[in-house]
Amino acid sequence: MSIRVRLLLSYTCILIVTIVLFLAAALLFVVAVTGDVRSVKDFYKIHYSVNPLSKQEETIFLDLKYLAKNEPDSLLDKTLLDQYNYKLRAEQAELFIRKEDEQLYSSLSVKQPELIKYLPDYEMENNAIRDTLQIGDHFYAYAKFDFYFPDKAKGSVLVIRERSPFAEVVRTLLPIFLGVLFIVLLLMNMLLYYFLTRSIVRPLELLRKSTERIKEGNLEFELHADGNDEISRLSEAFEDMRGKLKLSVEKQLQYEQNRKELIANITHDLKTPITSIKASIEGIRDGVPDTKQKMDRYVNTILTKADDMDQLIDELFLYSKLDLKQLPFTFETINLGHFIQDYAEDLQFDLQDLGIELEWSIDTSSASRVLADRDKLKRVLVNIMDNCVKYMTSEPKRIEITLKPETDFISLAIRDNGPGISEEAVPFIFERFFREDLSRSRQTGGSGLGLAITKQIIEGHNGTIHAQSMLGAGTSIIIQLPRSKQQEDTDD
Repeated sequence: MSIRVRLLLSYTCILIVTIVLFLAAALLFVVAVTGDVRSVKDFYKIHYSVNPLSKQEETIFLDLKYLAKNEPDSLLDKTLLDQYNYKLRAEQAELFIRKEDEQLYSSLSVKQPELIKYLPDYEMENNAIRDTLQIGDHFYAYAKFDFYFPDKAKGSVLVIRERSPFAEVVRTLLPIFLGVLFIVLLLMNMLLYYFLTRSIVRPLELLRKSTERIKEGNLEFELHADGNDEISRLSEAFEDMRGKLKLSVEKQLQYEQNRKELIANITHDLKTPITSIKASIEGIRDGVPDTKQKMDRYVNTILTKADDMDQLIDELFLYSKLDLKQLPFTFETINLGHFIQDYAEDLQFDLQDLGIELEWSIDTSSASRVLADRDKLKRVLVNIMDNCVKYMTSEPKRIEITLKPETDFISLAIRDNGPGISEEAVPFIFERFFREDLSRSRQTGGSGLGLAITKQIIEGHNGTIHAQSMLGAGTSIIIQLPRSKQQEDTDD
């Protein structure tokens, strides 16, 4: 059974139970007040018909009724009637006696001169002897007894008490009030069902359709949740799950694409040296190198290509471990300025042999402390310097190293005056196997993993790395590492 049907049945049952209990309470109230089990619609008539007068007034009325039945002539005695009327007026009631269509006796306090016109007709069986009547804006409750005078003329004795107009209005409006109450209960039930259906069933139906979309593999949609109830929070959690699932699928697809590209790149980079090695071995087998000089050249080619393959495999293995977060870092607080300066001093003489001038401007104060892995940080410097040297063509060849502390990080910049990189290629130089030349020649591009490994190491230090370059204007590699919060300074 659906939630919609359950809600409909539950609120219908609540409505029915409410009405039944209300009617039962009304019936019990009627029985308690009147002692008579009758329909609820007659309750307000029954109450005033059975008990229109007070207890004392009823006693006087019974005395008058006795006289009317047994001594009707006594009701012509004005002195006796004045005595009874005096007693009734003490109870705020009135005495009225009629004979046929004429007023025989009336209390002076009755302010209705035409009262006789509104009195009920004669009913000699006296089945309905109590009721109320309305004269203009006034309401009167009465007890009446019809009898015959000795001359066989019809007569009536009435004890009358004026009632509150408000009470009579309520008595008149009681059935209307009950009907309106029933309609209000019905409308409230319908509105409650509608709003609860809209706030519960519709969001659940939207969630169901969303799950079907996900089952079909469609994650390109958004689930909007309005409100702050449990259903809305469920929808928000579902949308959060959908977003994360979408990112996961996109990442998985990207991983799959990267895997295909990685396999293609590895195949290409391994196939090239293997082809050279195979060609050299076949030449040796066929006796092409007929002199020692040629043989040495063939053997050197094989050795060089084997070294290239070994280097590529080592770099690929290192990159894979970094990418999978399986290569541990050994962090310690170091003075980055001292570390870079020592490296520059050692490298300076090697670069001079290659005709490259190395300049540096390094801040070695205590503000240059970072939390770093020495070995991996050195690998970063080696990879960047190798790239600078490899592409250096302009004269004079020059490399500049700048290090300065900032507010929250330390900025390290390595600049060369090489040929530069095109603006289109700059965003991709830190991707694995990327080379700007489409031929992927190892003579000009290396393995394509050096800068990718550099980026992995820097990100492992919670730092950032980016490049600035233009064709013909050289290249700058900028690294930013967070400053260490420790106060201890370690000399390096």
